[in-house]
Amino acid sequence: MNYPYKKTFLAAILVVIVGTIVWLEAIKPRQGPTITAQQAALAATSTTTAGGANSGAVESAASGTTTVADNQNSAPTSAGSLTPAQFLASRASTIRQESTQYQAAAEITDPTGWINTQPFTLASLIGKKVVLLDFWTYSCINCLRTIPYLNAWYQKYKDAGLVIVGIHTPEFNFEHDYANVAAAVKSLGIQYPVVLDNNQGTWNAYQNLYWPNEYLINIDGFVVHNNIGEGNYNETESAIQAALTQRDEALGIPTSTIPTGMSAPENAIAINYHAVQSPETYFGAARNGYLANGPAMTNGVYTLSIPSSTPQSNALYLSGQWNFQDEYATNETPGAKIIYSYNAMNVYMVASAAAPVTAHVLVDGQPIPAAMAGSDVSPAGTITIQANRLYNIIHGTSYGAHTIELIIQQPGLEAYTFTFG
Repeated sequence: MNYPYKKTFLAAILVVIVGTIVWLEAIKPRQGPTITAQQAALAATSTTTAGGANSGAVESAASGTTTVADNQNSAPTSAGSLTPAQFLASRASTIRQESTQYQAAAEITDPTGWINTQPFTLASLIGKKVVLLDFWTYSCINCLRTIPYLNAWYQKYKDAGLVIVGIHTPEFNFEHDYANVAAAVKSLGIQYPVVLDNNQGTWNAYQNLYWPNEYLINIDGFVVHNNIGEGNYNETESAIQAALTQRDEALGIPTSTIPTGMSAPENAIAINYHAVQSPETYFGAARNGYLANGPAMTNGVYTLSIPSSTPQSNALYLSGQWNFQDEYATNETPGAKIIYSYNAMNVYMVASAAAPVTAHVLVDGQPIPAAMAGSDVSPAGTITIQANRLYNIIHGTSYGAHTIELIIQQPGLEAYTFTFG
């Protein structure tokens, strides 16, 4: 072959080889861009248009505006055997299904103070954490009996992705005071965040009606469990474990890291709800419908006397001069009495005084037995009241019918309510 033709032939072969290489590269299977499980979860979360805390979850979570356990168990991990597209499709399908079953969580609204935390939003936690909201108020005995479980769950699951948030919505005016709430939080050993809800902004956002009331919010921002009142602790804890399992699966975290078993706090107060036969009884004119020997539901100053007949069960009797305000009644004379026939084991009283006020405690007409004395009763059978709080007067050993009598030594006791357990 002469030289010009040979040169042309070699050039043609080179073109064919290069073209073949390009073609082979073009048809080679390509690996898509890598995506972390957390990114996938956040991206999937952002696809929902449900209102409340879901809105803007990705932006808020990325900004790191909250300091609430923001770095616990949230390191990006592999999405597993699913391709990124498959993983996103699966998460989006889950969220669509959840949106037909559950309400989207509302945001914390109009907070008036923060304890144990810097301000944050629920939106900053969606896609990363499971959140348990607890509506409570510090003078509510039902709320206080729930606190040992909340404290136990916080310690048990805080490193597994659970954030507990106490929403403190006051019942009485003194519960608006930050110092009062902060003192109660410290006394109760609460370490999780507490949000002051003095204007009932979050209470209204959830259309809440009860103390206590727990709302469990899953990683996708939906309320997947709601428990009204105290009790049902195992049911709530099981729901927490299920929500944490869903979270770990979404983030690609091994579910074996989630603690198991049911909590049994040592300081929890056991109660037979069916055996408590006495209702919460208010002293203030706005709600004192159980007042038996005075003008119920009426403001003003009245001098009252105890009738000679046997007191009715679950009826409130007062003697002496009393000034009835909306929330409480104040004795204006020393030696005033409070008498109430109840059917329960324990008796509590929400009360306060500008200066210390002492009252003698009688049960069934006799000085209170030491075996029945609550934690706020002295060995001498007296109780001294000043701080705005709930006082533990009778801690019985069995349920039954008894009559409590308080003989108040000084004027100025502000009596809000009797509660029972």
